Amino acid sequence: MIVIMKPQATQKDIDNIVKKINSLGLKAHTLPGTERSIIGAIGDTNAKNSLKTLSTQPGVDNIYPITKPYKLAARSTKHEDSIVTINNIPVGGKHFVVVAGPCSVENKHQIISTAEHIKSQGAALLRGGAYKPRTSPYSFQGLEEEGLKLLAESKKKTGLGIVTELLSAHTTELVDKYTDLIQIGARNMQNFALLKEVGKLKTPVLIKRGLSATLDELLMSAEYVLAGGNYNVILCERGIRTFEKAYRNTLDLNAIPKLKELTHLPIVVDPSHGTGNVKLITPMAKAAIAAGADGLLIEVHPKPEEAYSDGEQSLTFAQFSDLMAAIKPYVELAGKELVVVAK
Repeated sequence: MIVIMKPQATQKDIDNIVKKINSLGLKAHTLPGTERSIIGAIGDTNAKNSLKTLSTQPGVDNIYPITKPYKLAARSTKHEDSIVTINNIPVGGKHFVVVAGPCSVENKHQIISTAEHIKSQGAALLRGGAYKPRTSPYSFQGLEEEGLKLLAESKKKTGLGIVTELLSAHTTELVDKYTDLIQIGARNMQNFALLKEVGKLKTPVLIKRGLSATLDELLMSAEYVLAGGNYNVILCERGIRTFEKAYRNTLDLNAIPKLKELTHLPIVVDPSHGTGNVKLITPMAKAAIAAGADGLLIEVHPKPEEAYSDGEQSLTFAQFSDLMAAIKPYVELAGKELVVVAK
């Protein structure tokens, strides 16, 4: 059930409803809006009849049942778009953000030079893997904490917020220490123990769609984080696995407008993983913007031919500059504003 508060409801009114919901053995989740607050009551559905009595409480406008299995992520719970702020950078609504950087952090020169270039071209966040989930146990697994320290150094030098992947619950505290946006990768989208861990944090979380995951499954993964009390969640479409072998994955851009219908959470697109081919990244980035995406994740490397991982889908500095120039008219036509970091 969700409790819709009146626009003039006071904080005392909201606290009173939260207290009453919790007293029924349910968990109250307050989702503030620009005009009014919404309080989700999550838990045993047997208590829903008792919740109806809340309609007589001061500040309450109405009470509605939530029909979707994902309660807090549903658009029916919160009609307006959520905006997630990362290192003072807003994602969602009319804001459009480009996240760029190498697949793996390899050394100081590589990550800092990349950070400086992408910032100069309009990217607002730096991506880079310190811990890498690799199909082969013999492949480069990442620099781990040393990689996190290099990302922190890049942030200090450029001001760019840091995006990196969390692979294991036991490194949550360490990764959280260095990171502005924690990425849950496609392989871990349904690692529910890990989702519960990041749900305890306040650091924003980016959840990538699994290779064979439905949209409902993606939204249920987001629900784990939201139900834990972390309302700073961004979804990412990064391509799904189909029978087609002409490209690495099939970038499902149908998902963008459909997710916009189903959820209030921001949605970004990763055309690098979605295509696995540098020639396809810019066209699909344009298409993603047209479909309604709130941002892009782009892999960039100073020398892709020498990259430790994903070199075949990493743009050179010159190619990234061309991409940024190419997408700016699309961002404007979509009615959004490209968010950049102050120089």
